[in-house]
Amino acid sequence: MKNSLIPINFLETPTDNSDTITGLKDFWKKVFPLISYREKHFDDVWKNGTEEEIFAELVFCLFTPQSKAVSCWAAVNDLADKNMIFNSKEEDIAKTIKQVRFRNNKAKYVVKTRKLFTTSGKISIKEKLKSFKDTYELREWLINNIKGIGYKEAGHFLRNIGIGKDLAILDRHILKNLKVYGTIKEIPKTLNAKTYLRIEKQMQDFAKNIGIPMSHLDMLFWCKNTGGIFK
Repeated sequence: MKNSLIPINFLETPTDNSDTITGLKDFWKKVFPLISYREKHFDDVWKNGTEEEIFAELVFCLFTPQSKAVSCWAAVNDLADKNMIFNSKEEDIAKTIKQVRFRNNKAKYVVKTRKLFTTSGKISIKEKLKSFKDTYELREWLINNIKGIGYKEAGHFLRNIGIGKDLAILDRHILKNLKVYGTIKEIPKTLNAKTYLRIEKQMQDFAKNIGIPMSHLDMLFWCKNTGGIFK
């Protein structure tokens, strides 16, 4: 994988009053240059990334459910270094991604998704992604056509390639913070489509009301809870 696609961590400590809106905005100002840098990185993936690099980002998001992001990206890079993403059988992929949970199923997802985006023996994904009227329509297509992809994973993929800036990635860190700031009353036990889209709209409204871009808010919450951003 190109060095430009290798994520960069950073560590920042939230302000003491970061659980207030004022404190959150102060923390945003503190990490704004770093979040902007990450956003530019995502934009560069779409603008300058190859078909294979875009597809590798999708593979990463297929791996992430119930697995650590750092381990999943390491697995993607390991497959890429061994030239396995685009031509290996699912059993060989599964043997290689031992750090990824449910690796047998996820290896199957990679092979099925690879077939979906293969034309004349080559990966061709960008034109398909460009063919939808907006990212919401594209997200629905991804969910309906790729095994192992839900709203969170689809949004994560589109954000990571720079074309899903207004989409929510509703993981536990985001939901926890939305509750802290009163955007939602309770963290739902399950996230069906209706609930996911409702909370996404609430998050979008919250971002607009406090003047923090939706794409920044996601990374801000992650940085607040974990001290950094990976992918």
